[in-house]
Amino acid sequence: MIKRWFSWLGNSDNATTAKAASAIEHKGHDIIAAPEKMAGQYRVSGVIRKALPDGGYQQVAFERSDTLSDLQGCIELTQQKAARYIDDMGEQIFVGASVEHG
Repeated sequence: MIKRWFSWLGNSDNATTAKAASAIEHKGHDIIAAPEKMAGQYRVSGVIRKALPDGGYQQVAFERSDTLSDLQGCIELTQQKAARYIDDMGEQIFVGASVEHG
């Protein structure tokens, strides 16, 4: 079985999430970078979201172990990693994801 590259985004008492970047589109998915600030570094994290025909959406949150000192660089790396994940896994990333409306 392929190891899952991304884990569910968790909150920590000693971490804060930087303001989410504007979403970018990749193969019909929105990638929303939301770097997490920890100990003077930014951790790669965000959300991959896909709109559904009924107006709802599916989304998965992710967090990586990669950290950078530069917020903009972290946003760009988050977008690159999420795009590659979409390329590699396709619709499988949403297996088990709930459908949200609103």
